[in-house]
Amino acid sequence: MLAYCTGGLVLDVPAKSIPALVDWTLTEAKLGHPKLSGPGKDADPLLVLTEAALERYGLPVSLTEEEKHAGRIPEGHKVIKQLTRAEWKLTKRGFGPWARIYRPATGSERACVQLCIPSWNALDTRHWGEAGQLPPAELARVLGVYASRVMTPRGSTAVTGLELMTALHPPTRASEPDATGKRHSEHNPGSLGKDAIDPMNWPPCEVPDGHPVLKDLPRFHVRGPAEKLLEEAYDWARPMTDAECTLRHLVGIDVNMAFAAGANGLNVGLGEATHVQAPAFDPKLPGSWLVDLSHVDLSKVKVGKEWVELDGSLLPSPFTPKGEHPTGPAWYATPTVAYALELGYEVRPIEAWVRYDNGRYLDGWYQRLRDAYLATMADLGVVADLAPADFLAAMDGYKNRDPDLAIVVSAIKATVKGGLGKLRERPRGESWRPGEPWRALSRPTWRPDIRAAVISRTRINLHRKIVKHATFTGQYPIAILSDCVVYAAGGPSPLDFLPYREGKPLPGGFKLGINPGLVKHEGTQDVLWGEEVRERFNAPELNLARYIKDGTVTDVDNGE
Repeated sequence: MLAYCTGGLVLDVPAKSIPALVDWTLTEAKLGHPKLSGPGKDADPLLVLTEAALERYGLPVSLTEEEKHAGRIPEGHKVIKQLTRAEWKLTKRGFGPWARIYRPATGSERACVQLCIPSWNALDTRHWGEAGQLPPAELARVLGVYASRVMTPRGSTAVTGLELMTALHPPTRASEPDATGKRHSEHNPGSLGKDAIDPMNWPPCEVPDGHPVLKDLPRFHVRGPAEKLLEEAYDWARPMTDAECTLRHLVGIDVNMAFAAGANGLNVGLGEATHVQAPAFDPKLPGSWLVDLSHVDLSKVKVGKEWVELDGSLLPSPFTPKGEHPTGPAWYATPTVAYALELGYEVRPIEAWVRYDNGRYLDGWYQRLRDAYLATMADLGVVADLAPADFLAAMDGYKNRDPDLAIVVSAIKATVKGGLGKLRERPRGESWRPGEPWRALSRPTWRPDIRAAVISRTRINLHRKIVKHATFTGQYPIAILSDCVVYAAGGPSPLDFLPYREGKPLPGGFKLGINPGLVKHEGTQDVLWGEEVRERFNAPELNLARYIKDGTVTDVDNGE
């Protein structure tokens, strides 16, 4: 057996069983990666088992339907018995696509090896493309680049995104020596701590349906905006105006790493929330606020220090994911309420859940993922600070320059979105019912409030640019899906509607570039295509941003 390592190194593997392979990895190969934070721990070695290796070690090349459903091989499998005899343990998720084999730590010494099994669908094709089909040396390169720039994968990209937060902000650190010279474990300031928030202490407005704190609600009760925080990404569209129909093209632009940019510099809660009645709004205080924003009129808003008049009917509301105007009190995260103030309108919260213990927990996470993204895109020939036309040319076909590195880019982006999604993880499986165990609640990183704040800020950042663009150009978006915005334009390029002057963009508006928060070209279709698609599906407000990339429309949800 051969082990293909990062950097092209190839090692002979003498081990004839999985327990022997684990021993060899820890004692002879000494694989792994240095810790990302002072109080943290070195990354455990990751072994990717090819189909040949599975056969060698007595493991199935693929899982049965029953095993896929369980997410693991049976407890009675001979390999698991071998591990037990050798006094190795498996985590609660058992021996599945991402198995973790360990012995309890003694002092500071850890003995743990992570397995990744591509033929058991460990590498989701939505995020890792064809990585699972690559030859060993190429797969070692892909995962090695990801491990060195992000972190050694600990599971799916979503799991790794969450683990990266903890690796950069470990919950504990060693204290200063006491009188006897001994150090003790203590809370690491700026982290989420090692203990999860008691499920019964969660603000009812912040939790998803089925959460234990909602157990006393009537069985079929549907919570409205005044009971439930609904901070989600945009899914909005409107019919085109007559003037827009005379233009030839629909051009989509996409915000790079939008949610990572939304996390950058964001103050989030670290501890439990405090309930307050009729509070004065503080834009620096993370929390959830019950406030009526129905009086905010988008036809007259403040942009900077100046009041400007806009066509509010052509803009989505910044306060709801569907862009609908709020009709009364609703729960919002701090960035959303702060934006109402920024637009020039008074806000008077009715009540709030605020977090006085707070900090910029996600800054290091953002910086690590930003640097990984920029370094990998630079390897693909797309560097920062290119002139607009040069940037568009560099982005054209960049994935074909090195398809393996293009996989890494996809995985980095999935790590951002998946990690934030895990902050509000729901139970999986049809067997789960409200009131049954919800394992994610036992994690300190189960933090739907942090996810809501990031999404709120990301949506508000996008709306601010849209308003700035409309103020300067009189152009309004016709569709928005998450971080993609579609405009009608006279030409097929973003440069046909973005107001560049002498190579310089509109301050505070959209800017072409590779950095997180800047935009790239998502796709262009004909205006006639958009009208024909909407007519074919009898959906005048069909969200064309969903299909702008390649124009393919196979099935739609027209809201019925």
